[in-house]
Amino acid sequence: MATIHVDGNAYTVDGSDNLLHACLSLGLDIPYFCWHPAMGSVGACRQCAVKQYKDEDDTQGKIVMSCMTPAADNSWISIDDDEAYAFRARVTEWFMTYHPHDCPVCAEGGHCHLQDMTVMTGHSRRRYRFTKRTHRNQYLGPFVAHEMNRCINCYRCVRFYNDYAGGTDLGVFGMNNNLYFGRYQEGVLESPFAGNLTEVCPTGVFTDKTHTRHYTRKWDLQYAPSVCHQCSVGCNTSPGERYGSVRRIENRYNGEVNSHFLCDRGRFGYDYVNRDDRPRRPEWHDDGTHTELDVDPALDRGADLLRRARRVIGIGSPRASLESNHQLRALVGENNFSTGIAAAEQACLERMAAIDAEGALATPTPRDVENHDAVLVLGEDLLQSAARLGLNVRQAVLGIRDELAEERGIPQWNAEAVKTLAQDSRHPLYIAYPTATGLDNISAASLQLAPDDIARLGFAVAHEIDAEAPAVSDLDDATRAQAGDIARTLLAAERPLIVSGGSLESPAVLNATASVARALGKRKKAQKTAGRQAQRGGLLLIRREANSTGLALMGGKPLERALEHVSHGHADTLIVLENDLYERLPDARANEALTAADSLIVLDHQRTRTWERATLGLPAASFVETDGTVVNLEGRAQRFYQVYDPRHMRPESRIHAGWRWLDALRSSLGRSASEPVSFARAIADCAAAYPALAGMETAGGHAELPGTLKLARAPHRYSGRTSMRANIAVSEPRVPQDPETPFAFSMEGYSGYDRPRRNVPFAWAPGWNSPQAWDKFTDSVGGHLQGGDPGVRVTGAQSTSDAAYPSADAIPAAFVRHEGQFQLWVLPRLFGGEATSSRAEAIVERTATPRLTLSAADARALDAEDGATLTLCIGEARLPLALQVEPHLPDGLVTLPAGVMPGAPNGRWVTLGKEEG
Repeated sequence: MATIHVDGNAYTVDGSDNLLHACLSLGLDIPYFCWHPAMGSVGACRQCAVKQYKDEDDTQGKIVMSCMTPAADNSWISIDDDEAYAFRARVTEWFMTYHPHDCPVCAEGGHCHLQDMTVMTGHSRRRYRFTKRTHRNQYLGPFVAHEMNRCINCYRCVRFYNDYAGGTDLGVFGMNNNLYFGRYQEGVLESPFAGNLTEVCPTGVFTDKTHTRHYTRKWDLQYAPSVCHQCSVGCNTSPGERYGSVRRIENRYNGEVNSHFLCDRGRFGYDYVNRDDRPRRPEWHDDGTHTELDVDPALDRGADLLRRARRVIGIGSPRASLESNHQLRALVGENNFSTGIAAAEQACLERMAAIDAEGALATPTPRDVENHDAVLVLGEDLLQSAARLGLNVRQAVLGIRDELAEERGIPQWNAEAVKTLAQDSRHPLYIAYPTATGLDNISAASLQLAPDDIARLGFAVAHEIDAEAPAVSDLDDATRAQAGDIARTLLAAERPLIVSGGSLESPAVLNATASVARALGKRKKAQKTAGRQAQRGGLLLIRREANSTGLALMGGKPLERALEHVSHGHADTLIVLENDLYERLPDARANEALTAADSLIVLDHQRTRTWERATLGLPAASFVETDGTVVNLEGRAQRFYQVYDPRHMRPESRIHAGWRWLDALRSSLGRSASEPVSFARAIADCAAAYPALAGMETAGGHAELPGTLKLARAPHRYSGRTSMRANIAVSEPRVPQDPETPFAFSMEGYSGYDRPRRNVPFAWAPGWNSPQAWDKFTDSVGGHLQGGDPGVRVTGAQSTSDAAYPSADAIPAAFVRHEGQFQLWVLPRLFGGEATSSRAEAIVERTATPRLTLSAADARALDAEDGATLTLCIGEARLPLALQVEPHLPDGLVTLPAGVMPGAPNGRWVTLGKEEG
């Protein structure tokens, strides 16, 4: 720690920080541009100038850049010094000599860091009267718009894109102050994190193109704290709404989960909630006709269907909240409830839950992942299955830079010096996966293996670490040598990390992962017993969907087993909650069950193929239209809150939360209290029913402010309430009321930053309208929210017990190809592989044309070249697709991207035929 003196006041700060970081953490305002808390300092913009004195008696001092000056003990500085203030104003004026004065038409207006800094530095008059240079803008894809003329040359974009996120197709061209930031030729930005440029850029050079399609100023958007529903990482988001539609998704800071950044699917995959074809009123389907109903008639008809039913099967969903799944289970009964997850995937989820419960290694948070110094990834392509976690792993691999800098006394915030010192030095990363992955370029070794061979490699690594782990027989010399190298690396590390998951739906891979975790955990225990410094290893298992972890903790039958009751005549009615059976099963299997059912009740916010088969469809609220809880891959229960009432701008809508519809059906049948269930009661009922979810009640922080003061969903400049509904009615109705959460549908309420709290709908502080305002809500810049990071861990928080090795019988035989057949593997993909985001217009545009993948040898054997059309044959199903040759794919495998052939079974042997002509 160090004591610094700022304008005559003494403060205690972390002496390893620079002065800018230290002052911002104290809540003091210093203008800046090029510095970013996640990327350190480069001293490029000269905006953060302060006056530094030798000691308390020095009256002259000198101008220094606070981002490049250590916060050394007994430092004396002045932020308010006249010379420093004038210097900062001149710097801003320099920037403005080639920045257009187009704030009224700029998409960043009101959300702009440059605007904040212009006001903060006191620059209010334009003296420059000459011609400003102009640049040609580029097309950068469906996510990011480009307006190069607004650039102030801060270098933030390329530092994030290239150095932090690992992109290679964005650069800087030119010299001096005539620079161009873009691609060497226009085209789609390739990085899955390109959307973060919209928040990293302090001006309007890179803006959210999906937002500009239906543009609204930041101060006229209504927000609520939310959680991304596009994968299992559980990134925190701030959706913004206007006129009853979501206009944009912004990053919501959570120091333990996503910090400052989101992946592009999470940021741009929201537009499915705005689709014109989504159901907004209950529908009764009879002989091909669709009749819209009001709420009470729909509930009456639903109750009649359930009364007449001999047995009702409830199909839940891993993309629905815990509360909704619980209400469905309460309606149909425990023995009649299905998770809505296919059997192969559910078996993997249950195995992962068991591995976590064994506690051989602690489960790290995504933030903790960045502190590990050796990583083994078994059976996952992280940038496709859990992209934000892939970014964490990248920081872990590059973390050696900080260690090397510390050895030489270079401060970690000195970004360019640290990068230059490290060069290509990296912490070891080993990846075993059937195809090339997005992290191969920073890995020590990337092994492309069949899933069974991935499992064998994992078991061999465990045996090399601990001889008591089951040995792998008939292991080839190359694999044995590779296993030895990996084992030695993990043993030498202080903080080894194992990452695996269910992407390949391979129990063998999970058993191998458990074996490695057991071996490292056993060694850790032996080190503790011997009184030595123990390893701090970690294990993180990837699930597929937003609430896969939570639903596995609830329990329930696999989807196929539940549908068998209907197909065999043991049940005659189905209730499907936010799920599409055609996305999880082959068409023939789904058709069989739905045809056998006498009645089908579907609750969903999308018009899916299952909805079209429904007897009764009830329009469920999406994640921005209701409140709920989901559990992410690390076992963190997180609350998402209603952003807007869907009936306020569309009075004809009859959209309700899934858990409200289900409770109303229970009430109509006399199976619940006559009073509608409240959100708090729905949470409490769910927590009481499942011991593993007992901690979920504390995930939200419902009483964060004293008395009756609520948190505002809208900024205090929010405008235009009456005019918004002028086309509906002249009278202005009462603002929607929300007695069940800490939030108000209004700008009335508390929206400040000086009271610690966990739930922050949007970031704003005096003088800080841009995303940099999040620094005002944290205990230190880049740290944790002052009121604590949202969510509560309900499982997997720490290593608690001894685990047993999987038996030797769990080790599969080596993969052997079959003549004339190929083993099929469906692999996750970021764009187009998730059901809801695949309905968003921008994601559809970004999704690559799907191809099937073969090795070069297999393609030659079929006399097929790259791009040729091959037909995949699974039973009676036929799927023609273009071929992509993967040079290092194991012979005998064929891979498909997720979402192309729903229900295609992993590991099944299939045939391929070449299209003639």
